[in-house]
Amino acid sequence: MTAHSTSLKIGDKVVDLPVKEGSIGPAVVDIGKLYAQTGMFTYDPGFTSTAACESKITYIDGDEGVLLYRGYPIEQLAEHGDFLETCYLLLYGELPTPTQKSDFDYRVTRHTMVHEQMMRFFQGFRRDAHPMAVMVASVGALSAFYHDSTDISDPYQRMVASMRMIAKMPTLAAMAYKYSIGQPFVYPKNDLDYTSNFLRMCFAVPCEEYKVNPVLSRALDRIFILHADHEQNASTSTVRLAGSSGANPFACIAAGIACLWGPAHGGANEAALQMLQEIGTVDRIPEYIKRAKDKNDPFRLMGFGHRVYKNYDPRAKIMQKTCHEVLGELGIKDDPLLDVAMELERIALKDEYFVEKKLYPNIDFYSGITLKAMGFPTDMFTVLFALARTVGWIAQWKEMIEDPGQRIGRPRQLYTGETRRDYTPMAQRK
Repeated sequence: MTAHSTSLKIGDKVVDLPVKEGSIGPAVVDIGKLYAQTGMFTYDPGFTSTAACESKITYIDGDEGVLLYRGYPIEQLAEHGDFLETCYLLLYGELPTPTQKSDFDYRVTRHTMVHEQMMRFFQGFRRDAHPMAVMVASVGALSAFYHDSTDISDPYQRMVASMRMIAKMPTLAAMAYKYSIGQPFVYPKNDLDYTSNFLRMCFAVPCEEYKVNPVLSRALDRIFILHADHEQNASTSTVRLAGSSGANPFACIAAGIACLWGPAHGGANEAALQMLQEIGTVDRIPEYIKRAKDKNDPFRLMGFGHRVYKNYDPRAKIMQKTCHEVLGELGIKDDPLLDVAMELERIALKDEYFVEKKLYPNIDFYSGITLKAMGFPTDMFTVLFALARTVGWIAQWKEMIEDPGQRIGRPRQLYTGETRRDYTPMAQRK
């Protein structure tokens, strides 16, 4: 990383601030000593212009529609690899050799079962609890069941905790789903691959044999790859902030899941599907397109455009293809919701308003349709997102812990409240 400096003039004072350049992407102005030199902070709501850390994991170029995991384009990883290969890449920085891949798959597969007492833990939830509420609680509770891997200063324990979370998250997610629909839990099987195992735990029942559809398994595996990491988004930043205090990894990931639950973040694909349900039928689309274009109408088209990508989301291209593969495999032809989605997609890709504002269908638009077709209810969508993003959170957490320059996160503020005033006794207040 190269560095030079730039000058900032505040009143009559000129201060020199280091400028750091990464291997790719925008340079950053290091304002670490700004307060000491000027007595001032910067003001950046949402941290949209602030680099909070140095990272080697994921790179996004929103203007060009580029997403790289450790330098590899997301399109190549989704097309040629599988999810566990992507997990290895994010964790260790390189694609695995055949021996490393075999060993990694083995270690993950042999850690998929959860402590049997977790079964009783689940019984404490109401039957109608949202699966994300169950995930926040059960992942946070892992530190009570696996307290032999919570010492973050021990590299071996960090490794064990990382493997446990990647391995157990599908089991917990499937348990959350099964509990919500009143079906018995299905134990994992070691002879199945990661995604096929998860599908079986979700949709198998004890009274009959369940055969995993390879097309659906491959599609879900691709969805997991696409969601595995996305640089310093809200939930990842939450995991890093929680981890900066020295909190155990299970607590940090639970914090990330809680943040992901928000409709502006992980709940976006659920919101997109709810929008399609609101539109209802193809003949009502023009009415909603008109409303979306009206600045005075609060209605917004969900699943279009992206805060970071000002071009077509590279993940959406892959997701679009995957979506059509799944619909073709399942032979779904008479679902009015999917009819609405496909027509809305066609219009959005051609309508001048959408093209001019670059409101392309995003990954949430296609993933919501795909997951619904596969049989997942909408309240499971964000759970699947959390399952996939776990490896990204862990890789980011691990990188932060091993960074010698890491300090506890402590954002500043612009205070606009009352200035100092003296306490008035109750009897004197009017």
